[in-house]
Amino acid sequence: MTGPDTAIVIENLNFSYDDEPVLRNLDLEIRSGERFGILGPSGAGKSTLLLHLNGVLQGRGRVSIGGLDINKTTLPEIRRRVGLVFQNPDDQLFNPTVEEDVAFGPLNMGLERGEVERRVADALRGMKLGGFEKRISHRLSFGERKRVALATVLAMEPQVVAFDEPFSNLDPAMVENLVDIIRNLKATVIVVSQQILPALACCDRLAVLKDGRILKTATPAELAADRDLLQSCGLDFRSVCRVCRDLSTL
Repeated sequence: MTGPDTAIVIENLNFSYDDEPVLRNLDLEIRSGERFGILGPSGAGKSTLLLHLNGVLQGRGRVSIGGLDINKTTLPEIRRRVGLVFQNPDDQLFNPTVEEDVAFGPLNMGLERGEVERRVADALRGMKLGGFEKRISHRLSFGERKRVALATVLAMEPQVVAFDEPFSNLDPAMVENLVDIIRNLKATVIVVSQQILPALACCDRLAVLKDGRILKTATPAELAADRDLLQSCGLDFRSVCRVCRDLSTL
């Protein structure tokens, strides 16, 4: 049963590209304030599912955010509630400076200048980007642009923050930093990833998606223990564990 603490409800969701099924009879509930991971191999339907959360895609079935069903009439409010952080930060950064990029969303919400300035300052401070206001976004490092892209979403103060492959192309130190950021976000968080270890580190629960179907929903410990499932989806991480164990004996 859906309760008052449920942030996202997906019921019997189906979606196809050119008559090729991508999501199949998918059901999912995510609690308010939860960090929820969606793992799966390439082509599983992870990014397609993510794009249903703010109505970029709309398949057959029901998707509800905070009790509000997604449809054409509710899209403006849904897009205030859900912020998407794309895999490539350059897909989100298109203004000359960091400050202008982060202010773009709040300005388009019609907020007063003082409130926009507060949100920009809070978002940049939260991403440890204080002093970057006048920097040119596209001259920053990849990791810095990732943080600016997240700041553009946080400045909107959404109820839900959804990440598409947030750990891709990041070095280990950046991955660790992003895991800490995700853990501390004051929102419901969805993390779509093929990289299982950082997802296990930052999520409260995870679902495994394959061929458009959810095979299992579990805690990190429960999922890590299901080696047969992880191997069948190309997600088994035990080779990394073996390397760490071997190195510890040197």
